[in-house]
Amino acid sequence: MRGVFSSSIGRKAVMAITGLFLFIFLIVHLGGNLLLLKQDSGAAFNTYAEILESSILIRISEFILIFGFLFHIIEAILLTIKNKKARPIGYAVVNASANSTWASRNMDLTGSVIFVFLVIHLKSFTIDNRLMGANETMYQSVITAFSSWWYCLIYIISIIFLGIHLRHGVQSAFQSLGISYHNKLFLLFHKIIKVLTIGIIVSFIIIPVIIYFKQI
Repeated sequence: MRGVFSSSIGRKAVMAITGLFLFIFLIVHLGGNLLLLKQDSGAAFNTYAEILESSILIRISEFILIFGFLFHIIEAILLTIKNKKARPIGYAVVNASANSTWASRNMDLTGSVIFVFLVIHLKSFTIDNRLMGANETMYQSVITAFSSWWYCLIYIISIIFLGIHLRHGVQSAFQSLGISYHNKLFLLFHKIIKVLTIGIIVSFIIIPVIIYFKQI
C-alpha cells in the first residue's frame, strides 16, 4: 500500500478509481433527483430522502463517499503541485489547443468550481435540512432553492463545468488504469461515457429549469 500511495502511477490509479466511484454516485443521485418531477407534491422524493437519512447502509456509503471526495480532491491538488514543480517554467507550446483539449488543460479550474458548488449545495440541503433541523421537508427545500433564478444559474453553470470535468476525467481514469487509447475496449467505453455524461448533465439541468418555470 505504501508503494501505491508513494508512486505517481499508483496514486493516479487510486484517483481514477475514486473518480469512477463518484461518477457512479452521480448516476444514482440523478435517479433520486428525477423524483422531483413526479406529479405527487413531493411524496416520492420525500420518501427517497427519508430512506437516505434512516438507512444504516446509506450512512456507511456516505462515509465512503466523503472519503472518496476528499481523497480525489487532495490527490488532485498534490498531483497539480507535483507537475508544476516538475515543470516550473513550462514547455514552449506554439498552439496548446492543437496538442490538448481545453478540459485537459483546466481540470484544476473545473474541479475548483465543482468543489465550491459542492460546499454551497451541501450547506443548502444536507446541513440546513438534516443537521440544523429546518422546518420544511427536503422537497420544499429543493423547490425553494430552485425558485431562485440566481441559485438555478449557479447550479446550471456548475453542472456544465461538472460535465466538462467528467468528460475528460473518466477518459483519463481508464487510461490511468491501463486501458490504452487505441484499445477497442477503451473506444467502446469512451463512446458509452460520452453518451452517459451528456445524458447526466442534460438531466441535471432540466430539473431546476422545469421547477423554476413551474414556480413562476
